[in-house]
Amino acid sequence: MKSYMAKPSDVERKWFVIDAEGKVLGRLATQIAKILMGKHKPTYTPHVDTGDFVVVINADKVVLTGNKLEDKYYKYYTGYPGGLKQIQYKKLMQTKPEFVIYHAVKGMLPKNRLGRRMIKRLKVYRGPEHKHQAQKPEKLDI
Repeated sequence: MKSYMAKPSDVERKWFVIDAEGKVLGRLATQIAKILMGKHKPTYTPHVDTGDFVVVINADKVVLTGNKLEDKYYKYYTGYPGGLKQIQYKKLMQTKPEFVIYHAVKGMLPKNRLGRRMIKRLKVYRGPEHKHQAQKPEKLDI
């Protein structure tokens, strides 16, 4: 018996809408990453991009457990000497809540050209409105 290997031409993509209101950030990000990779499908193939599109709404209402709002920092380096910058997650959630979900999901995807293609299918919106009604996305409860 031969193993099934999906071909890029055989992949059919669906659209899903996920409401992030009241959801824990890490648990939400793992489910989104699973859908983007295509691991929820029986036709999953590791070297082929078999994932679906994900639209996340209400990103500003996602929850961080414990004291992470106060204690956790997003760190990045500008490239200049002494250029390490830190932003507290409390401030990041007020200014750019879309980036918080995007960054969490991106860290759970493969670090290669396949992962860079997968993250492009993630659409994150701050409020309850999104502009992908024409694709007829299915509501997904997590």
